[in-house]
Amino acid sequence: MSVIHRLAGAAYGTHLGDQIALVSVPLVAALAFNASAELIGLLVACQSMAHLLGSIPFGMLVDRRQLRSLAITSSLIALSGFTGAGFGVWTGSVVWFGAGITLAGFGTVLFALSALSILPKAVPPAGLARANAAIETPKALCSFAVPLVVGLIVARVPAPLIYAAAACAALVALAFTASLPAFETSQAPRVSRITRILEGGRYVLAHKLLLAISLCAIFWNLAFAALLVVLVPTIRDIYHFDPGTFGVALSAFGLAAVSGSWLSGRIAGRIAPSFILLFGPGSSAVAAACLTQIGPSSPDTLLYACFFGLGFGPSMWLIAQNSVRQLVTPPALLGRVNAVIQTAIYGIRPLGALIGGAVAGAAGPEAGIGFVALAFAASFAVSLFSGLRQVVSYESLKAPEAA
Repeated sequence: MSVIHRLAGAAYGTHLGDQIALVSVPLVAALAFNASAELIGLLVACQSMAHLLGSIPFGMLVDRRQLRSLAITSSLIALSGFTGAGFGVWTGSVVWFGAGITLAGFGTVLFALSALSILPKAVPPAGLARANAAIETPKALCSFAVPLVVGLIVARVPAPLIYAAAACAALVALAFTASLPAFETSQAPRVSRITRILEGGRYVLAHKLLLAISLCAIFWNLAFAALLVVLVPTIRDIYHFDPGTFGVALSAFGLAAVSGSWLSGRIAGRIAPSFILLFGPGSSAVAAACLTQIGPSSPDTLLYACFFGLGFGPSMWLIAQNSVRQLVTPPALLGRVNAVIQTAIYGIRPLGALIGGAVAGAAGPEAGIGFVALAFAASFAVSLFSGLRQVVSYESLKAPEAA
């Protein structure tokens, strides 16, 4: 079994557990804890807090430690977190529940950073786009299947069992990460931690493509995190749809991600990356604008179409920008650069969740949807007026020999 196949197997386990948590947190909070919009926002923020707190420390580890060991550790962390979340639901403790999903998030962050640094060591530059698609496909498939299943069973199955399933997924990831070979580690001279962090941050800020990718993703993830919080009250109070619509909508998002990831791996060498880097955030802005037009008399299929639009283009964008990152960054800096960008991308999600909950709680879910649409539009604007329009091919991108 090749390294890519083993990494893909680990990705299936990791993202299966992560998607179970992503979908079930707002639903379990509402059903098991009778949570308010503000508390739902806080719990969703807890889940994504790991990206804010863990990305940079983990990025420094990735640049210096054995990647196989870090991948195994990521699975063990996720396993512990999902077990703790299930215990929190079983005992009725919101604190334990929040702590468990936060810990599990650290496992997902460490795996993602490890995988991004493993790929350039396992495949040549010309194969990076296809390899990235192979690693992103598990996430896309899980984001399609998990919301549909969780949406159908969440009210019928004891909530602790949902997190037991997530723990089993982490065990699968552990089995695959344990089968990975050892990889060569960096032999760069030791410098202070602060200096190493600043090196990654300075490189991102000075590189016009990496900076544009970061800003685009910041606004997109701000919007998406807010949407996860405001969607449940919007479905209930504005759209007047069945609560199970939440899971089906996220499943439509996942189906779009599967389709986009599949297509991206096949057209990587046939279409200019600039098109994908603009199409992803642009399609999101259009889909989010359509969310503001849904009303009580609208069919629920319109909501599903909007979420398909939110998932299709961005899944292609994610693969394209991963390839850009890996190609323009010196290998010795890749872990820290990825960590800085991951912090920017996913670290903004707690803020988005809190803002979404605050806006929906203070001004109603309709205002929350309006905020979401504006944030998605800002994401597209950043891409449109940046150097991402000029990326004509992956072959034209090259990192300097030394950081």
